Amino acid sequence: MVIKIIKHIGIPFICCLTMVSSIAMGNAPNTTAVILLGCAFYLSIALERKLPFLPNIQFIFLALFHWSSHLNWCLLLYYMLIGFSIQNGQKYTYTMQKALMYIGLYTCIRLSYVPFTTYNLLVSIYDIASAIMFVLLVQYVIRSESEKKRLREEKDYLTTHDPLTGLLNYEGYVTTVENLMVKRFSFVLVLLDFQDFKSVNYENIHNGNETLNQIALLLGSIFYDSYAISRYAGDRFAIILPAKENLISNISESLNSNILGFQVTYSFAEHPLEAATKEELISLAEERLFKSKREIWLKREEHLFRSEKMKMIGELAAGMAHEIRNPLTTIKGFMQIATKSQYNIQPWHELIMSEIRRMNELTAEFLQFSKPHISNMKPESITECLDRVLSLAESDALYRGHTIIFEDTKEALYIFIDRDKIVQVLLNLIQNAFEAMKHPGDVHVRIKQENELAIIEIEDSGEGMSESEMEQIFNPFYTTKENGTGLGLSICQKIAVDHGGSLEVKSAIGLGSIFSFKLPTVDV
Repeated sequence: MVIKIIKHIGIPFICCLTMVSSIAMGNAPNTTAVILLGCAFYLSIALERKLPFLPNIQFIFLALFHWSSHLNWCLLLYYMLIGFSIQNGQKYTYTMQKALMYIGLYTCIRLSYVPFTTYNLLVSIYDIASAIMFVLLVQYVIRSESEKKRLREEKDYLTTHDPLTGLLNYEGYVTTVENLMVKRFSFVLVLLDFQDFKSVNYENIHNGNETLNQIALLLGSIFYDSYAISRYAGDRFAIILPAKENLISNISESLNSNILGFQVTYSFAEHPLEAATKEELISLAEERLFKSKREIWLKREEHLFRSEKMKMIGELAAGMAHEIRNPLTTIKGFMQIATKSQYNIQPWHELIMSEIRRMNELTAEFLQFSKPHISNMKPESITECLDRVLSLAESDALYRGHTIIFEDTKEALYIFIDRDKIVQVLLNLIQNAFEAMKHPGDVHVRIKQENELAIIEIEDSGEGMSESEMEQIFNPFYTTKENGTGLGLSICQKIAVDHGGSLEVKSAIGLGSIFSFKLPTVDV
């Protein structure tokens, strides 16, 4: 701003004052020349942006104007040209050479119209010394201001940015939210909480810091169009995104796909649709994040409780199996002898034998809980395992009129399993899918990979389940089948847990169900 004032007000004023004074005092040899040359010098200053070559010849116009005016007042204009050279960031040595050239030129022109006396000669030496001091002083001032500006920028950066990741900190992201509201922008605030990060940070702080940096880089690449990204509290991040159609659903889909490598809890708050002030917006997002974390915590506690419950049932099953099998064997043998001896119990024979078979089946299923470890564990190909399952289920599918659609992954995936147990689980899930469809339909069997997990999905087109049914489906003895024991899915889940995996279900009334069997992969 100051430079503009000097160029467009200071220089024309000095030029006009010099021209008028030179003409009034009769110093100018040629009135027309001094006026034209003064205007030419000013125009070379005013048009230098449009004509980039002008700064290289401005000193020529100034020298001619100085010679035509015969006034020493032009010295200030020479100093201004020297100042412009310094302000443009030219090197110190180059600026000093230029300053000496300008003052040397000024001195030569001045000595051409003043008497060559000792005083005038000494003044010339003084002018050269003054130019050197001027350059040194201006350079010092500019460098001092530049250093102050750099320190201010660093201080502002440290005040508003996280030193580890380089992202905005809490103050920085709150300021950004406030500025966007002032500008009346529509945007969505997304808060992320990485639930599994604390275990990484606990094991090794260096690994934790490295992980945070990787997360920051990944967030920057995924949300490249964001207004701001912030790490505002440990493993919590805030992202401010411009409001778009279907933005929230698209982000939810991405975050649920485990794209960040960690299980992440997230929440949204939209301005101005849901909140008008920054306090309301941030409070709303934080409240929703807390509720999401609480729901996940409750599910984990429920899963832990279920695991403990399964352990207790396993201990119970071991005792019951021993107590029940012996009398069953005795009763079965007695009934067989009685039938051969023509005892008149024929009308109840099938009923008694049916009950005995049912109790034997129940006992066998109880024994699944009592086995503490999976045996015969070795690396197996998922595809080969599923080929075995599909060949066993093919005849049942044809009989019921169903079609099995198998979608394999492109990569060969291996899992460390007891093959017979996994075949048992998958066959059970496919048979459940058959029974869930009252009319002929399709059963989709897919293999997927997410990070270090292999996922086998079994999807039916049946009637689906309600929320209350999904909450109880893995509980022992819960069944919707007329002749079911309610232990099939409980056993499947126990086998999944024993293999270090999990069994989950998604369902909706009228849309069918998807069972996801997740197992850790191994390198072969």
